[in-house]
Amino acid sequence: MAVAGGQAVVSLIVPRSKLKSDSIDMHCSRLSTLPRLVSLRSRENSRRRLAPLVYRTRSLNPRCEGGPNSLNRGEDKASANTSRQSSLSALEILKTSAADRYSKQSSSIIVIGLNVHTAPVEVREKFAIAESDWPRAISELCSLNHIEEAAVLSTCNRIEIYVLALSQTRGVKEVTEWMSKVSGVPVSEISQHRFLLQEKDAIQHLFEVSAGLDSVVLGEGQILAQVKQVVKTSQGAPGFGKKMNGLFKHAISVGKRVRTETNISTGSVSVSSAAVELAQMKLPDHSYATARVLVVGAGKMGKLVIKHLVARGCKQMVVVNRNVDRVAAICEELKDDVEIECKPLSQMLECASHADVVFTCTASDIHLFSREDVQSLAPVIGGQRLFVDISVPRNVDPRACDLEATKVYNVDDLKEVVAANKEDRLRKKMEAMEIINKEVKQFEGWKNSLETVPTIKKLRAYAERIRASEVEKCLSKMGNDISKDKKKAVYDLSIGILNKLLHGPMQHLRCDGDERPLSEVLENMDALNRIFDLDADTSLLEEKIRAKLEQTQKRAS
Repeated sequence: MAVAGGQAVVSLIVPRSKLKSDSIDMHCSRLSTLPRLVSLRSRENSRRRLAPLVYRTRSLNPRCEGGPNSLNRGEDKASANTSRQSSLSALEILKTSAADRYSKQSSSIIVIGLNVHTAPVEVREKFAIAESDWPRAISELCSLNHIEEAAVLSTCNRIEIYVLALSQTRGVKEVTEWMSKVSGVPVSEISQHRFLLQEKDAIQHLFEVSAGLDSVVLGEGQILAQVKQVVKTSQGAPGFGKKMNGLFKHAISVGKRVRTETNISTGSVSVSSAAVELAQMKLPDHSYATARVLVVGAGKMGKLVIKHLVARGCKQMVVVNRNVDRVAAICEELKDDVEIECKPLSQMLECASHADVVFTCTASDIHLFSREDVQSLAPVIGGQRLFVDISVPRNVDPRACDLEATKVYNVDDLKEVVAANKEDRLRKKMEAMEIINKEVKQFEGWKNSLETVPTIKKLRAYAERIRASEVEKCLSKMGNDISKDKKKAVYDLSIGILNKLLHGPMQHLRCDGDERPLSEVLENMDALNRIFDLDADTSLLEEKIRAKLEQTQKRAS
């Protein structure tokens, strides 16, 4: 032991053959055996060449530092690795603190959400995210420490967060805490209603959603349009990366294929048509012929409600909407099939007083009809006034259900409409699942193939450097008077040899389009990295964590 600059320094002698860069921490943990190791110093010196390891006692968290000869890659790489060691100190802390929580080669696709099957509407509406806010939500999610990419799917029946996570455990924790923060709902309550799927299960779930298999109404077409909207709205958002983009585009393709190749859409209905059918079932005479109908909202959902009302025999209705031109466009499209009277939003309560059935389908995040508003409406002669609220968040105060002269239905009540023909629904779903299972396998192959892209590029670049160098040597020996044709022949020969030599290794690095499992491909990738020293600079995990650290530092500054 010696004292240098006021600091105690212990020189611990260990064999060079055992002093690898990934074993430094192990040697630090052996400092408790220092007396025994020091006593064996002379014996070790007599057997092999030794290298010093320095331990500085100035910190409560000891750090080991390799000496000038501590790396076993040779003098030409020692300085580069030493400078890199200090810059990656934070990275090493992340890696060694919970190494088992990180995937060594690839990140995980995870979906966390609440839908009509796991949570009632009064819970789901607290998590609803407006379409215009999806890019902002993606940005916030990707600012979390373990989230690389993200996507948001928020509809009346579901709120689902898709992420690409460096760590499954920590990624789930961070996303759940983010959901709690933006909704005001405690994590404990979220855990009671959320569903959580990873990797293949998450991919299959999105494909089922896009195909309409996870909807209240089997095969409904509106959800496919909503999945398309995720891609359209999120395109350009920094966190909507290659894998999320590929996942959702593949889901759109699956949704189209299922509807084209199966009869799942035959006889199926959308949320809007189910709402219209539900109201018709509850009317005294089960007909819209004499019913007074009010539709609040003329957006996508409102337009579909109007069309389905016309299809079921409704010839007259009042539509309340902020934008009169939108209602006029709907009237022009339907022509003489129905008489539509357009009213401004300020006359909504007055119009509701004269209606037997009120459909609400707006994007408002507050109640348009409070309990007091509903109670003040003129009573319906000979029955109850029906409110069919298919908005999330809800447009009608749920406390209005307590009023004797009023009946309020929401999207969760649509299950009554689709309860019939369960056997037919199951048969159609089985047909669709055959397609989805094949598509999941195809997407997994594409996703897994991305993990080997860096190695493929490095291997080809390594081989190309050797080829170019050897061709240059060959041409220099052949003299300056060599013709262009001969130069081209030499060049073509070298390219042909390179491609044939690389063909075998490249085939074993690809997992798209064949039956080779990912584990085998990753083993092949690791072997090639070791043989050709391709990962001497940095590993894929290091690159990902370093990128997250840089993002965090940039935000902090």
